[in-house]
Amino acid sequence: MFDIKAIRENPADFDALWAKRGLEPLSKTILDQDALIRKAQQVVQEAEAARNKASKLIGQAMAKGDKDEAERLKTEVAGAKNVITAMGAQVEGEKAQLHALLSSTPNIPFADVPEGEDEDGNIELHKFMEPTQLGFDPKDHADLGEALGMMDFETAAKMSGSRFVVLSGKLSRLDRALTAFMLDLQTEEHGYVEHNPPLLVWGKALEGTGQLPKFEEDLYKTTVDHYLIPTAEVSLTNIVRESIIDPDTLPRRMTAHTPCFRSEAGSAGRDTKGMIRQHQFNKVELVSITRPEDSEAEHKRMLGCAEEVLKRLKLPYRVVELCTGDLGFGARRTYDIEVWLPSQNTYREISSCSNCGDFQARRMNARYKHAEKDNRFVHTLNGSGLAVGRTLVAVLENYQNEDGSITVPEALLPYMGGVTVISA
Repeated sequence: MFDIKAIRENPADFDALWAKRGLEPLSKTILDQDALIRKAQQVVQEAEAARNKASKLIGQAMAKGDKDEAERLKTEVAGAKNVITAMGAQVEGEKAQLHALLSSTPNIPFADVPEGEDEDGNIELHKFMEPTQLGFDPKDHADLGEALGMMDFETAAKMSGSRFVVLSGKLSRLDRALTAFMLDLQTEEHGYVEHNPPLLVWGKALEGTGQLPKFEEDLYKTTVDHYLIPTAEVSLTNIVRESIIDPDTLPRRMTAHTPCFRSEAGSAGRDTKGMIRQHQFNKVELVSITRPEDSEAEHKRMLGCAEEVLKRLKLPYRVVELCTGDLGFGARRTYDIEVWLPSQNTYREISSCSNCGDFQARRMNARYKHAEKDNRFVHTLNGSGLAVGRTLVAVLENYQNEDGSITVPEALLPYMGGVTVISA
């Protein structure tokens, strides 16, 4: 959501930034709708003033015994009330249209975000380690898991359809070890506070973080007006909705491990094999709430916290900054971490860390007390720290042995109960 006053004062600046995202100029449409609201509100105010004035004069006319004038004034009051009712309804209707327009409009990028039309315009910032060289033809994680007898897509399909999996045995434990390792790292070393938030939320929570109304087709809705969360970002960020935060508590850093649910409506035919893109997956999420002046530094810090997971696991990865044409709906800047997958001979996204500025805070009405000014909107940031399933995929592929066994990364040994190699 946007500050309509800021758009009134700087329409060209907003249009220039939206243009970087490949959008047509929007400020005129927004301001035309805003003008309709203000004009209707003015009519309401004028009618209210006329009603109040006539109401006072009725008493004076009655005191003088001028019944005709009193009746005329009563008719005038009734007419004013009808105008107030009708125009009031119009104001609410016009406001609803403006809200729908603004809530469906993506965030504006920071001015220095690299310009580009799509992912080809993303900029590589740095790498960690060289791509893994195994010395034999690498197997796909799905083939590895099925050969181990611990990754079962066929059984999952019988109960749930495609894009689901049943993990068992030591692979299930490895998945749990990754989760515990990530949470311990983020809470004990990086200062994030662990939460266990709801997996079911109302629509207003998803509106707050920007998934609604634009991306409803990618969500799972229940029969009682709840939605399954697509990411713990929704639950964690909404913890500060409709609140005024003590500035001394900022930055506020939160983490949670939750299942995530996505219909993957726009991904038909993509990553249909294996665990890369599923309807249900686990993720350790990172969320920060900051003052505006601190959010860019916090963004880089969050990126480092997510990177540290891969560094400790000794998995090759690279970091890219997304160009304007590849930014997510609510982001002003995004860094993606891409891990190396030997079977695909390429890097694949495993984390996105985004600074949303005050975009989500305005939608949620999340503010903090300011010493010199009125209460100000916070900035919100979110990132994966990491997607557990994709991290499992990366471990299987990068730590595979020629006989199909998997060496357990050193960082996970304390969580594996003495298991150092996973074999069939």
